[in-house]
Amino acid sequence: MDVNNIARQLLPLLGGKENIASAAHCATRLRLVLHDDALADKKAIGELEGVKGCFQNAGQMQVIFGTGLVNKVHAAFIQQAGVSEASKGEAASAAAQKLNPAQRVARLLSNIFVPIIPAIVASGVLMGLLGMFKTYGWVDPKSAIFVLLDMFSSAAFIILPILIGFTAAKEFGGNPYLGATLGGILTHPALTNAWGVAGGYQTMNLFGLDIAMIGYQGTVFPVLLTVWFMSWLEKRLRTFIPDALDIILTPFLTVIISAFVAMLVIGPAGRALGDGISFVLSTLIVHAGWLAGLLFGGLYSVIVISGVHHSFHAIEAGLLGNPKIGVNFLLPIWSMANTAQAGACLAVWFKTRDVKIRSVVLPSALSGMLGITEAAIFGVNLRFMKPFIAGIIGGAAGGAWVVIMHVNMTAVGLTALPGMAIVQSGSLLHYVTGMVIAFGVGFTLSLLLKYRVEEKA
Repeated sequence: MDVNNIARQLLPLLGGKENIASAAHCATRLRLVLHDDALADKKAIGELEGVKGCFQNAGQMQVIFGTGLVNKVHAAFIQQAGVSEASKGEAASAAAQKLNPAQRVARLLSNIFVPIIPAIVASGVLMGLLGMFKTYGWVDPKSAIFVLLDMFSSAAFIILPILIGFTAAKEFGGNPYLGATLGGILTHPALTNAWGVAGGYQTMNLFGLDIAMIGYQGTVFPVLLTVWFMSWLEKRLRTFIPDALDIILTPFLTVIISAFVAMLVIGPAGRALGDGISFVLSTLIVHAGWLAGLLFGGLYSVIVISGVHHSFHAIEAGLLGNPKIGVNFLLPIWSMANTAQAGACLAVWFKTRDVKIRSVVLPSALSGMLGITEAAIFGVNLRFMKPFIAGIIGGAAGGAWVVIMHVNMTAVGLTALPGMAIVQSGSLLHYVTGMVIAFGVGFTLSLLLKYRVEEKA
């Protein structure tokens, strides 16, 4: 395969050298930011040798080449285009300028929460395993090993505001260590843990105002709003504090002022916001039941197209941190939607003899079963449209099932097959059944619906 020839053919199909604003790549895709997306011929790009799919998402034109090949094509492409190599962060920043306000907020929240997902997943998996061991009587819950592991499993949720404070400050342009410090203030041991607030809490009088001495362990919105304010304040202070005093006065005033504002105003307001969102969602699930699962499961794949689904990490983390809920009942529904799109994608393999289309379908369907559906949705299902509709129906069916069976998860970030690791104890069989329903409905409808799947489709 001549990668230089591929790069030469790709360039005019993207609108020429002058239309390339940024070029980067990930493990499988060439990520391009174009000045004018309308100049790109996605259909022609998809027909090039080595290309397994082409779609537009999050302000980027993404061309799928696969592991290994994408590195070689990227090197040849930036040489042909005469552009410098951009990092993924630089490409994302350039792409963000092309997003609408809702997509920008979603991307911001994604950048804040994605780095801390491994910590939440680790805690969630351990929490799920401990719950299973306790349910089936495989371990003494009073034993030293169980008590220690239980402590390990809750740590990430207790210090969640510290983790969010660090990553949020980086996104808002503030000092991440000051952000972490404010997260520490909101979870200070002097404040009653929100999980134990039923046991009573103290109040302190400050200039005639009663401050509830309740911590914000496990919460999301209080620290997000506080760190946004902190970052704004830090930048303003630097505009008039002399450089010689900046290293002392700026962090001192930033932390003191932000902490008081957080305890008096932002903290309670942020808690109310988070509790309000959790209350609305839990009420819908409780009272609308399977209809809510049907609606959410069907709409999720549509939301993925807009990129706004990245903002759901914040809502899910809020559900986990809410002492009245403590579980993630949204992620199983998203899981069903992803599984259904994978099933609908796989059905295309049986409807075509085109070798190139088949070579795209299999890895895309596998990726979907691992929880990454962009390739299946943009590279296959939307290309022929009816498979995408089949996936929507399958996601709705699976979503209704997991709500009926009260399937919950103990973390965020994992869906489809990997999601089995964080399913709450006792719900694994119902979760797997839901995946079978979602995959089966998506696959069957995609196979039975009539649409053209032909060479150069």
